[in-house]
Amino acid sequence: MPQLHDSGNRGHAGASTHVDDFARIFGIETEYGVSVTGASRPCDAGQVAMMMFQPIMRRVRSTNTYLTNGSRIYLDVGAHPEYATAEARTPGDATLADAAGERIMRDMALDAQRRLRETHGEHATVHLFKNNADSAGHSFGCHENYLVRRGVALTQIETQLLPFLITRQIFTGAGRFDGAYWHVTQRAAFVDETVSSATTRSRPMINTRDEPHADPESFRRLHVIIGDSNRSQWATMMKLATTHLVLCLMEWGARHAAPTGLESIALADPVEANLAVDTDGARATLRLADGTTTSPLALQRRVLGAVLHFVDARRDEVAASLAGDPLTTLDDVLGDWGRGLNALDDGDDDGDDGAESLADRADWACKRRFAARLAARGTVDPMRLAQLDLDYHDIANGALFDSLTRHGMMRTLCDDAQIEAAVTTPPAGTRAVLRGAFVDHAEAAPVTWSCDWTQLRLTEPVKDEVMILDPFDAVGDERYAQLLALVDAAG
Repeated sequence: MPQLHDSGNRGHAGASTHVDDFARIFGIETEYGVSVTGASRPCDAGQVAMMMFQPIMRRVRSTNTYLTNGSRIYLDVGAHPEYATAEARTPGDATLADAAGERIMRDMALDAQRRLRETHGEHATVHLFKNNADSAGHSFGCHENYLVRRGVALTQIETQLLPFLITRQIFTGAGRFDGAYWHVTQRAAFVDETVSSATTRSRPMINTRDEPHADPESFRRLHVIIGDSNRSQWATMMKLATTHLVLCLMEWGARHAAPTGLESIALADPVEANLAVDTDGARATLRLADGTTTSPLALQRRVLGAVLHFVDARRDEVAASLAGDPLTTLDDVLGDWGRGLNALDDGDDDGDDGAESLADRADWACKRRFAARLAARGTVDPMRLAQLDLDYHDIANGALFDSLTRHGMMRTLCDDAQIEAAVTTPPAGTRAVLRGAFVDHAEAAPVTWSCDWTQLRLTEPVKDEVMILDPFDAVGDERYAQLLALVDAAG
């Protein structure tokens, strides 16, 4: 059985791979909200969440474990099931891993529902929300992780990357109806700092806790907290892919002590700007640090222009960082980015907010278009809109999102076979392959074991441990092979 422990950066790495190119590691951590309706007797979210993890607890005696696809699954504080994808080399691989997390969590919720109905009545229904806010005013997160070269200074992250992250929500925001108003994002009202190492006493947009899970001399892990949980696969892929390209530009600038073209986009007040984007979308007025004003759409066009200029001079190097992506290419990302901004621009010209043009890609736009069509048929009760908003994010028993995808009103990128494969198969080209194989072998053998992001450990019947500090290593060394041999011998 496994014995989990906290991950750290123990030991020392040799020469790090990919320090001087644009290869990256991506990851998404998603906290899910839980509720239950229709039960014949009281049953709270905490009970349901624990029921979801009962099969895991029987297998590994913990609500915190790693899976054969290299991901981590655990029950977080506040009865929030959380799924952290395994390391991925490309935005498309990370999007697939996130979709696999949805599938795993949905199956756990429906299994808990089946057992709950045996004790709480046949109408007991488990709802599992991939969103970021509940009706009581609580928020739960979707955190993105990017491996970033050390040369990029934290001041640059705050002045060059953060304005991009705040304004990218015009095409990646999940949107929310609060009972009176539509919002572009779900997290804006709940973040109150820009860049901080805190995660509990405050909610920063970017967390700076220095825990790279890689060679700490070469890399840091950028932990982005500002983003929403997306149902749209396009939005998930695009928020990862566009952020990757901006980071490539910033890394190149740091490596060569050269300007990036993003020096003039620093915001006067990022928290104020974030709230403005949330309420006014692409048309919001943002104050820049240099005293001028701009809109989120115009700022995004400036960022895209700087990225295009950078890519034109280094296309092969940047394209290599996306090689093998199962869902997209460099040209696809750049094209979709430009087309998304054009859709918002077209909407602005005719008095629309861009919802109609972006509705098959952006979650906030899809929900607003659906609400507008309901309103065209007659008066819509605000409570009904709020219920539909939640239903859109219910991956266990929600109907709206699946209906929209079936009718072609929301585009998909991953097919069912790809998602099913990602449920058990780690993303290629990363140490997740090593971790997943170790978990697979260990679960089949009578051994006591543990693992985390950077370490694999065998405790009984013999003791051995192996560090896997290089996130780009999918092969392993002789020590890793010996560890697997010990596990197999015990079986």
